[in-house]
Amino acid sequence: MNQPRRFLVRMILFLAAVAIVSGILYQQLGTALLANAYLNGPILGVFLLGILYNFRQVMMLYPEVAWIEGFRQDHAALSQQATPRLLAPMATMLGERKDSLSLSTLSMRSLLDGIASRLDESRDLSRYTIGLLIFLGLLGTFWGLLETVDSIKSVIDNLSISGGDFTTVFSNLKSGLAAPLSGMGTAFSSSLFGLAGSLVLGFLDLQASQSQNRFYNDLEEWLSSLT
Repeated sequence: MNQPRRFLVRMILFLAAVAIVSGILYQQLGTALLANAYLNGPILGVFLLGILYNFRQVMMLYPEVAWIEGFRQDHAALSQQATPRLLAPMATMLGERKDSLSLSTLSMRSLLDGIASRLDESRDLSRYTIGLLIFLGLLGTFWGLLETVDSIKSVIDNLSISGGDFTTVFSNLKSGLAAPLSGMGTAFSSSLFGLAGSLVLGFLDLQASQSQNRFYNDLEEWLSSLT
């Protein structure tokens, strides 16, 4: 059975490339982060948690693969091996068949359906973090746009040319536009981090899903030989 090592290598290389690009754009990203640290901070927090969870999804396959390999090599030593979490029902069923390793088609399908359900359920949190990043990015966008609209309204209300001094009017207008520009910075920085984070997590989730699918396919082929 194939080990999920190559999928981990892909994920690490991809994150290394992202880190290199982030290092090159360090000043720009730092400025964008400080534009709205109260919202961009949680976005980065969700992003880091999503990375850790996707790596955990792949790492969880190692004990399962090790158990299957140990079972195939020495069935008599099955009781000495730690019971896997994902394959717990299969370990129980196969452990009761010490005299024969043959399975009926119904038993095999029942095992595979249960494992597929567990694998699909384990991906829910990863998908949720991707959607959450997009939502937080959009939330920051609308937040910044609201600040921009309120600031522009305040500038227009306070604008007065009755004195006739256009230099003073222009100076007041220039200082008043600082708040709307700050609001636009809030909007675009949150969208930047939210969408970029969802893009990175989307690739990691794809690799984790492919690793689980490969594990499932190899398991199905092995169980088919016992049917």
